[in-house]
Amino acid sequence: MKALMVDYMSEVIDEGLRDLGIELDKEMLPTSEKLASIIAPYDILIMRVDPFINKEVLDAATNLKAIFVGSTGTNHIDKEYAKEKNIPVYNSPGLNANAVAELVIAKVLDLYRNTVQAQNEVKGGIWNKYRWIGREMRNKTMGIIGFGAIGRRVAEFANVFHMDVIAYDPFLKPEDIKQEYVKLTTLDEVIENSDVVTLHVPLTPDTKDMFNEESMARMKDGAIIINAARGGIVNEEALYKYIKNGKLGGANLDTISNELGSGGLDTMDVPVESPLFELDRVYVTPHIGGSTIDAQDDIGAVVINNLKTHFNL
Repeated sequence: MKALMVDYMSEVIDEGLRDLGIELDKEMLPTSEKLASIIAPYDILIMRVDPFINKEVLDAATNLKAIFVGSTGTNHIDKEYAKEKNIPVYNSPGLNANAVAELVIAKVLDLYRNTVQAQNEVKGGIWNKYRWIGREMRNKTMGIIGFGAIGRRVAEFANVFHMDVIAYDPFLKPEDIKQEYVKLTTLDEVIENSDVVTLHVPLTPDTKDMFNEESMARMKDGAIIINAARGGIVNEEALYKYIKNGKLGGANLDTISNELGSGGLDTMDVPVESPLFELDRVYVTPHIGGSTIDAQDDIGAVVINNLKTHFNL
């Protein structure tokens, strides 16, 4: 069998495929069009979230028997058409939860303690500890939207910091919440009562622009938004407005709406622009939430186990 990997992933996968006698080729971040042009010989596709697997790719994949995804989300694959083509899709749910949750807490602390501006000022040759008086997480309210594996881990960390934790998840009932320190509530209450709002939902028609001008207007003065989920959940024009006018205390984003979403710039250094970059109280990282050696090795092991199960190896 032949496998094609189209993203940078753990060596655990390379080693596992070698042990199984499966030939592996790599083509890093092709466009959907490029992938369609090369995929025909392959039995196995291994990927993260780029490029989009559309009908053209699936039609061209005449030998493809399964897609193995090193992430929880699979909204970058036309799963309905894959099902029609009898190509199962295996994901890797929950394995980057700790990595993402740790980054969320780091992002809150960066905003609360002004670490980015303070560091830049020191590296610019100025030492002034009086300019950067921050806030503590203690006694603040953490509002978590989406209470899956990542949301639950964020709640654990927030509780350790002595925060009040409220959460919204339309798929859960109060009796589903096992943590006594978490209150499951409405979306409105999370929006209106949180000092920190962190987002952990997929990007769907229902969640696109979930945080828009109307919802941001109802947030507490000085509240901050953390988005380590998907770009597009936060309306960036509204975010710019409410941070610029001082209503919100800032945002720390691991994803934005115009980040690389369809693959294929044939470079690891993807050009990106946003008006948000003008704002001192907006920090942005390039979708690194799950990018730890630990998480990627765990995901690699699951990819290999899923592959073994599928092919009865």
